[in-house]
Amino acid sequence: MSRLLGTLRSSQPVARFQRCCGLFPAGEEGSGGDPAEGAGESGACNGAGAQRRSAAAGRCPRNGVRSGRGPQGYMQKYVVKNYFYYYLFKFSAALGEEIFYITFLPFIYWNIDHSVSRRMIIIWSIVMYIGQVSKDILKWPRPLSPPVVKLEMRTDAEYGMPSTHAMAATAISFSFLIATTNQYKYPFELGLAAAFVFSMLVCLSRLYTGMHTVLDVIGGALISAVLLVLLYPAWDTIDHLLLTSPFCPLLSIAVPLVLCYNYPKLDYYSPTRGDTTTILGAGAGATVGFWLNNQYVVPAYTSKNFQLGFPLITCKLVVVVLARFFVGIFIVLLTRQLMKSVVLSMLGYRYKFPIGDLEARRRLEVEVPYKFVTYSSVGFCATVLVPLLHELLGLM
Repeated sequence: MSRLLGTLRSSQPVARFQRCCGLFPAGEEGSGGDPAEGAGESGACNGAGAQRRSAAAGRCPRNGVRSGRGPQGYMQKYVVKNYFYYYLFKFSAALGEEIFYITFLPFIYWNIDHSVSRRMIIIWSIVMYIGQVSKDILKWPRPLSPPVVKLEMRTDAEYGMPSTHAMAATAISFSFLIATTNQYKYPFELGLAAAFVFSMLVCLSRLYTGMHTVLDVIGGALISAVLLVLLYPAWDTIDHLLLTSPFCPLLSIAVPLVLCYNYPKLDYYSPTRGDTTTILGAGAGATVGFWLNNQYVVPAYTSKNFQLGFPLITCKLVVVVLARFFVGIFIVLLTRQLMKSVVLSMLGYRYKFPIGDLEARRRLEVEVPYKFVTYSSVGFCATVLVPLLHELLGLM
């Protein structure tokens, strides 16, 4: 068993998977050799003391050679021989990024079902917090390069185990399936297949992009599955308390803030604390919005909120759904940009640093309030202000 775990934790299976999908380091594409030959376990160790580096992907010339910043800052060139897999897994990797969360989760809230969205956001927040903290406690390095080709650099400053992309994909897809199974009429097998395909694509994308070992991905998916099983019996109770308890707004803000300020400390800067604060801030703002909506707008626990079957799709419905989405996303992005500027300006004035000072923005007393206030505002805006605007515009 230990030998199997050691193999799954090594970089070689990741390199082999990349080669099978047509991704090679420049100069190796014609050798046809095993990436393990001559590579050993040499190469740059990633995620263990590395500093955050920006990605620099070059244009793809006709010979298919691309380039990006390697683990030590050198230009790492690679060759793409199968563009179907390249674009499939690049797109799949984006399904675990902020741009997906900030569009998909509000879309569910605005257009499908509030109760489903609430459950997904709560599960997502819990799962991601546990995953991010686990990384900085376990401190397992990411795959080595060489032999692995690195397609992303931002997350290279983080540790690897578990894969939070795998955790989020598993949590979001299967929590959506579980939350809608008893509420809407659709073939369960179809929903199960869709959830499996979604999570599998995101998991495989982490191998293709060279960001995680096989064990990181398996561990992330299994942790999410266990958390879903443990939390499922308490879903309705948690949901009821979040909507009806008079202490909900206070606890929704105070508990995430305490967790963020007491995040595990590292000897170097890692974006995990900032990412965790972003997630918990968005969840906190959304939770306060859920509570306010239930108290003063429309109570969530009414029979009319439970529907059986999806509505008939018509041209008018499609137009309304798209209008809600684009109006909502515009307001959400505007809120995020506005709050970023306001909060950074206030913190810069308080702690005497220019807004463009990246090192100052990484300090605990700056990063946590900056990220938390910004994204809690985004969560509150998406759940309270945007629906009110939809109603004013006649889009409800």
